[in-house]
Amino acid sequence: MSESHFQSGRRDFLKQSAILGAGIFASTAYALEPRITPQIKNIYPFYHQYQQGIATPAQKNIYFMVVDLHTTDIEKIKEMFQTWTAYSANLTLGKNVKQYGDNIYVPPVDTGEADSLNPYHLTLTFGVSPTFFDKLGISKLKPEELKELPHFPRDQLKAEYTGGDICIQACANDPQVAFHAVRNLVRIGRANITMRWSQAGFNSYEGSDTPRNLFGFKDGTGNPQGEELAKTVWYQKDNWLKGGSFLVARRVQMHLETWDRTNLMGQEETFGRHRDSGAPIGMKNEFDSVDIHQKDAKGNTVIPEISHLHLAKKTGLSILRRSFSYSSGVDTRTGQFDAGLLFISFQKDPQQFITIQNSLGNIDKMNEYITHIGSGLFACFAGVKDENDYLGKALFDAI
Repeated sequence: MSESHFQSGRRDFLKQSAILGAGIFASTAYALEPRITPQIKNIYPFYHQYQQGIATPAQKNIYFMVVDLHTTDIEKIKEMFQTWTAYSANLTLGKNVKQYGDNIYVPPVDTGEADSLNPYHLTLTFGVSPTFFDKLGISKLKPEELKELPHFPRDQLKAEYTGGDICIQACANDPQVAFHAVRNLVRIGRANITMRWSQAGFNSYEGSDTPRNLFGFKDGTGNPQGEELAKTVWYQKDNWLKGGSFLVARRVQMHLETWDRTNLMGQEETFGRHRDSGAPIGMKNEFDSVDIHQKDAKGNTVIPEISHLHLAKKTGLSILRRSFSYSSGVDTRTGQFDAGLLFISFQKDPQQFITIQNSLGNIDKMNEYITHIGSGLFACFAGVKDENDYLGKALFDAI
């Protein structure tokens, strides 16, 4: 190589090095800033005696995710739950999952779509199914109440909306905040989990009104309150689940086109309530007491015996409903809406839900208009008390 060629090559190398060096310095200048929101408000703190998203007031949006384990390494799952705890504590405060770094040549630690947004009362609730214990070889720690739900009359369950090992329920008053939370939790757990099924949902209401479902009726009027709620929801046996609850998830397809052809009287007889007020048939106000034995002047039961309200009420049992409507486009096979209800309930024992669902059975007039196509049962941990605690710690300590 000639001297002139050598000098020319050397100059090109130094020039490229200078450009690269400038790029490195620029990477620091253009590094992502920490998440900055003008005024953080609307917070449900993650650290609490109970998991948030159960007894807290229902928000307007949900993103519900079910995942499968693809590892049997308990230590890895334990570490994942510890990371999820730290991430969840930050997300519910309106922070990124972790503070952004300075290196623009690696993916950001947070996906960023909630940057500059408030947490909008974000809550994150986690549960584990019967198969979680089987896959990890810890079936001895499975609560005796945690069994696969039985097949109910009229069930037409689809595999793509059924089963799974872990559920994550993200609720917020903004849909993007809820989705962002689940996306980042799944992202950090990818080495251990695979997404199985999910469903986005919504509620709409003014002030403290009870939300209406897609049939136009108020949903959740009969929920227990105060001491009755505590007796209904929280698991009290002296084991790792104490202070937790059982979550039932059901994806319920609503046949809107059939419903829309039903007269108002038939609609109200189906629910056992007046549509406008939400009051039990024969009463004036939404929260008037329900007497399923009340007769009219002709001796007929005022609240029809085949109505949803009558059949559920006669069991004498309560559950806490936390359901959300969904609309997922059009069913191309039928040309009808793919819409319905993501039914979610919490109870201290799954038998509460099972008894009520069996009471509805084949005679519930609602069955003409709905089909249950998805199902799952999960044991939800007690709350994470403080920074020394983490999701599922009592369970992992018992192994």
